[in-house]
Amino acid sequence: MTSLLRNTGLALLCAFAVIVTVVIVRTITVSVRNDDVMECKPYDSDFIQADSGLLDRFRTALQFRTITQETGHSSHEELTKFRKFVEDAYPRVHSSPLVKYEVVGGYSLLYTIEGSDETLHPYMLTNHIDVVPADPAQWEEPPFSGKLTNGYIYGRGAIDDKHGVMGIYEAVEYLLSTGFRPSRTLYIGFGHDEEGQGNQGAKAIGELLKSRGVSDLVFLLDEGLTVIDGVIPGIDVPLGLIGSSEKGQVILELSTESPGGHSSMPTKETCIGILARAVSRLEENPHPSMFGRGPEKATFEHIANKMSLPHQVLMTNLWLFGPLVSWFLSLKPSTNAVVRTVSSITKFNAGVKDNVLATKATAVVNHRIHPAQTVQEVIDYDRKIINDDRVKIRVKYSLEPLPISPVGNEDFGYQTIKNSIRQVFPVAAVAPSVMIGNTDTRHYTDLTPNIYRFSPTYNYPEDLPRFHGNNERISIKNYEQAVNFYYHLIRNADKASLSPQHKHSEEL
Repeated sequence: MTSLLRNTGLALLCAFAVIVTVVIVRTITVSVRNDDVMECKPYDSDFIQADSGLLDRFRTALQFRTITQETGHSSHEELTKFRKFVEDAYPRVHSSPLVKYEVVGGYSLLYTIEGSDETLHPYMLTNHIDVVPADPAQWEEPPFSGKLTNGYIYGRGAIDDKHGVMGIYEAVEYLLSTGFRPSRTLYIGFGHDEEGQGNQGAKAIGELLKSRGVSDLVFLLDEGLTVIDGVIPGIDVPLGLIGSSEKGQVILELSTESPGGHSSMPTKETCIGILARAVSRLEENPHPSMFGRGPEKATFEHIANKMSLPHQVLMTNLWLFGPLVSWFLSLKPSTNAVVRTVSSITKFNAGVKDNVLATKATAVVNHRIHPAQTVQEVIDYDRKIINDDRVKIRVKYSLEPLPISPVGNEDFGYQTIKNSIRQVFPVAAVAPSVMIGNTDTRHYTDLTPNIYRFSPTYNYPEDLPRFHGNNERISIKNYEQAVNFYYHLIRNADKASLSPQHKHSEEL
């Protein structure tokens, strides 16, 4: 027995030593591609300055009330005014023989800039013209004024998403003014109803390009994640996140019925009580963690070498510490949304009078689906947790999660976007991640498997509520960065291939 215990202890000690060795080796050696890039600096000959003309054009763009109230209800008159404005503001874009300009779906805009080398696969930049409504009473500055205050430009659309639209216009206008002719064909698509699911704008653009045989884009970049500062614990540099997938969504209506009657003679169970228990079960039993099965694993592996040592050990060894990291991320709503399908009870309706038993109760559950799950799997899980056939489930709306785009060391689209971010935001670490909201990129999935989502916006934690919230704004410096980001992206995307990869001594 003593010998057996000794051998068992020795085996456990050896196993522990092996695990420690693997952890140390991976902590030291795990690295991702980081090319040498030329930092974009204000004194560069091709730096696009935020002069008064550039700022005035952006501020004017924010004054158009291109509001999408809901699906199918856009501000057509304002969209038309905006189109006429950009036609005048960017004469080279709209008159160059290199550029084919089309109005699609009535109000969306499509540009084709033909490349000189037909052997190179084209790429596409997209953003959207429309914005969500704004309540002027809740704003420090009028939401459609484009007012400049203390170095910030206020306006609905300043960061979602007219800075992207106007940034691309400025970059292309500048490039054309220098005599630039691309080698690689570039498509630019500006949808007009993204805030209403893009069914008339981006969908029409996608279908038109598909009908023309476009199915081989080397990459597509749309709005998306941003550069964030001070949001992720354990990392003391800004973090540029590129969305390589989007969560799906399913909106379910739960309903129950009962005979009703007078409140003086209640039945043992009411439809409200039955439904309340069902909703409570959903909140008490969240969907399981999918950490490691979506883009979130790559997120932490890509930024590990920028983190403090304890965090670095964890993130480079997710094969071992994945459950611990998942548990930690599950503690905060903002990070819990990254690791699993989340469930929000958004409506609960029942009853008609204080002394009358309700005959019907309904609740709405909004699920944002992790890329590793499907709509049907989410519904099946809910049925299992509710475990009551009296609760009926009806699908009001559904959208499957979008495929995960590649983010490897040799993936041209991802690396080109990453290098462009690092040129304009040089101290930022860059990593892939998942979009917990939705864009209209789902209408472009037939054009390429390489879809990425990034907006050149710099955000601190207190800035995040401004998206679709009050006092949306962007700093002059950040808008200048946005313009230069798109300029460098177009320049970088025009290369035939990535530069040969090499390792730096600190990565060895």
